Amino acid sequence: MEAPHPQGEAAAGWVTVEEWRGSSASMLSRTAVLTASASSLTSRRFGSRWGRIGSRMLGAFVPEGFPGSVTPDYVPFQTWDTLQGLSTYIRAMLSTQALLGAIGVGEQSATVIGATFQWFLRDLTGMLGGILFTFYQGSNLDSNAKMWRLVADFMNDLGMLMDLLSPLFPSSLIVIMCLGSLSRSFTGVASGATRAALTQHFALANNAADISAKEGSQETLATMTGMGLGMLLAHITRGHALSVWVSFLSLTVFHMYANYKAVQSLSLTTLNSERASILLQYFKECSEVLAPKQVSQQEHILPFWSSWRKLIRIKLPHEHVHLGAKASMLTHTDMLEIAKTRSHYENSNYLLLDKEGSVHIFIHKQATPADVLKSFIHGLVLTNLSQNGKSQHAEARRWMDDKYTTFISKVCIVQTSNLDVRV
Repeated sequence: MEAPHPQGEAAAGWVTVEEWRGSSASMLSRTAVLTASASSLTSRRFGSRWGRIGSRMLGAFVPEGFPGSVTPDYVPFQTWDTLQGLSTYIRAMLSTQALLGAIGVGEQSATVIGATFQWFLRDLTGMLGGILFTFYQGSNLDSNAKMWRLVADFMNDLGMLMDLLSPLFPSSLIVIMCLGSLSRSFTGVASGATRAALTQHFALANNAADISAKEGSQETLATMTGMGLGMLLAHITRGHALSVWVSFLSLTVFHMYANYKAVQSLSLTTLNSERASILLQYFKECSEVLAPKQVSQQEHILPFWSSWRKLIRIKLPHEHVHLGAKASMLTHTDMLEIAKTRSHYENSNYLLLDKEGSVHIFIHKQATPADVLKSFIHGLVLTNLSQNGKSQHAEARRWMDDKYTTFISKVCIVQTSNLDVRV
């Protein structure tokens, strides 16, 4: 950039160049100024040498333009995620040591072919388990990233526990090894898929690839640290079964706590079935919509099968709505019911069937994502009216005609990013 001529240099001419570091105009910091004349060159650097070295080292672990290039929940999530990862790698040394001992490593009576065959069965079971898990739950991972993130780490804990138990039951060694591998295969699929969804959430500057790369650097550092600490702990506790179990269980409790805190810190801006239900319920009560962080505080992130609600047979509103029901499930009575209520769904690419306390949504083959969102909100409205004992289809249709457009407009305004529907 040019600046006014200093005294005595006007005739000769001069130029000044400034060096700035950053990824956007609002996140720049000046690092150096160079001034050249016909006879000399002067330079001035800003910031200490150690500060510049630290900044470059930090650049290997945080996205370019940090913190402005990521969402506010990136730091708390990564902090807790790194701590839980560190715990995992420490425990991995204990469980691997137990597993290797169980298959005969270090014993003269053990054969190479026997140990190889056992390890092969273990890996084969894990591969098949990953394929089956993807087949049954692959489409649900994106919309329920928080819950499946917890499930993934819980299954990893279970797999490590199986490895640690393997020496205690030599007659069932292969079965226990395969069960542990099966459990970890669920972890690999669920963790990878949910991580992709979270990376897209964190990226504010179309920098998902950069965030993913820096996540790899962070994980590598945590892995090296955890392996070192794990080897030290394995050496200290070797031959002391009680110390091994106390260390393993203590680290597991911390691991589960850190995972819960990591997931709890997330404020996702996408809509899934539960977040849509929370927004709708508040809008019906207050005619306003909640911010993503407020919605996150009300969200249930523990798996349904581990919650008390299953024991007392309580369902949340969105659990009464079944999106994308199959037409082949319809009975003659259902068809007659649809015939009576179809006038409420004219010019809509969906139909609703209120049956046995649940609302089944049938989507037309030409439905757009906007139609899918509208059908789900319509189903939630119908569910709420049915539970209150009021008129069902007619009143739900009336609410959709009067309030739906306003509701969606306010949701789009409040959300910090473009509305993304994952019901």
